[in-house]
Amino acid sequence: MTSFDLFSREPDVRSCSSGNPIFRKGDPGDCMFVIVEGAVEIHFDGAVVDRLGAGEIFGEMALIDSEPRSATAIAAADCKLAAIGEKRFLRLIEQTPKFALQIMRVMTERLRRRSGH
Repeated sequence: MTSFDLFSREPDVRSCSSGNPIFRKGDPGDCMFVIVEGAVEIHFDGAVVDRLGAGEIFGEMALIDSEPRSATAIAAADCKLAAIGEKRFLRLIEQTPKFALQIMRVMTERLRRRSGH
């Protein structure tokens, strides 16, 4: 699993209490998140499809395709989340090819898990 620990010092770090939604399916997506501390569950069609921990990302799809959120993210524990806005995301993609590759790996891992491959 790819880890994004380098984002623990981001200026926009948000706290979320256990059980609270971070975003809901259909919400506009203006940032992705890196889990600095805690855990997050991703819900799709009423089922938990992923549980993520420190150093993992979520919400990146909305920055890539500019579509509304495709799932709901709920804090599974008290969390600190680094929010990466679109401008920062695009700058990271341009300046750090390894970052773009890490994003692709995360998305590929998730697709393979969900399809059973």
